[in-house]
Amino acid sequence: MTAPVPPPAGPARIRPRHRWLGLSFIALVLLPLALIAAYLFGLARDQYASDVGFTLRQEETPSAGALAGGLASMLGMGAGQANTRVLYEYIRSPALVARVESRLGLRAIYSPGWPQDILYSLPPDATIEELTRFWLRMVRIAFDEASGLMSIQVRAPTPEQATAIAAMVIEEAQSMINGLNTTARADAMHYSTEDLTEAVARLRAARSAMSSFRASTRILDPAADLSGRMGILTSLQEQLATALVENDLLSETTDRADPRRRQLDRRIAVIRSHIEDERRTLGGAAPAGSADPGAPDYPELLARYEELTVDVQVAEMTYRTAQAAHDLARARAERQSLYLATYITPTRAEMSEYPRRFLLSGLGFLFLTLSWVVLVLIGYSLRDRG
Repeated sequence: MTAPVPPPAGPARIRPRHRWLGLSFIALVLLPLALIAAYLFGLARDQYASDVGFTLRQEETPSAGALAGGLASMLGMGAGQANTRVLYEYIRSPALVARVESRLGLRAIYSPGWPQDILYSLPPDATIEELTRFWLRMVRIAFDEASGLMSIQVRAPTPEQATAIAAMVIEEAQSMINGLNTTARADAMHYSTEDLTEAVARLRAARSAMSSFRASTRILDPAADLSGRMGILTSLQEQLATALVENDLLSETTDRADPRRRQLDRRIAVIRSHIEDERRTLGGAAPAGSADPGAPDYPELLARYEELTVDVQVAEMTYRTAQAAHDLARARAERQSLYLATYITPTRAEMSEYPRRFLLSGLGFLFLTLSWVVLVLIGYSLRDRG
């Protein structure tokens, strides 16, 4: 036997759950969408955008002194991304907002639509914190860290106000950069001046010590004085050799009692005594009873002189380096190191582009519809489980 065929399904009928779905769609999607559209097209004020673009540059041409002395790296050539990041944070800071407010009156510009336009208007008595948060919504900053390019879009109720705010941002950014330049130049000159002052004091002390040494020893150059002593010793040795030769010649023709031989013997003894004294003087202090009891201690004298000479040479080298660094710092201080290069001047809008009413309405409809679908699926899932 074949199974009985079930009767065909009857016509579809509207059930209560279908009515609830329609009512929920109206309440959760159409009604909020109508409110959003009413706000965007009826209450939201038009906004005009002004665009501006700039980048931070740094003078990288070293001076002639830096090229000659190789000191350009001492003062940090090359613009780093840190300065651009500082500028980026400054534009977003309450400090800049307060300066623009004091000069243009941001509260007066953005408060006329309050309280009807609660999203694109500002309370007249807004605090600086509220003004800063609103500023971050009205001023959009795009910063490319790879190229260092920064673009800013300013939105305001009128084209003139948007352009004025954008120009004010550029002006305040340039003022901040000028402040950085002034601080950098002051620091560079301050530190280089301190180094130069220390180098001058060190050179003066070294030369003063050398002058005191020469005044106390009454010797300008111990090496030259020692060379003279060596000349005396050489002369005595030559005289001794001559006297010995004469004595040998007389010994062949005369006896020991000859007066000439006794005189030569005394002369040889005196010359040998002087040679011994000179050798002791060159090796240390002069011995007691020598012909020159005031002779200096040359080993100690030369050691002290070499030490003072090295101090003077090091002090002179330090002074030349400090002087070159000071001249380089002064040359860099005479020109502006950092500057803003504007590649897009503040533009003036001819039509209102914001708020983007149709785009926001479409996004609102999409979000509300998705939310409604999720709620419906959750409801049906709970119903099936029940």
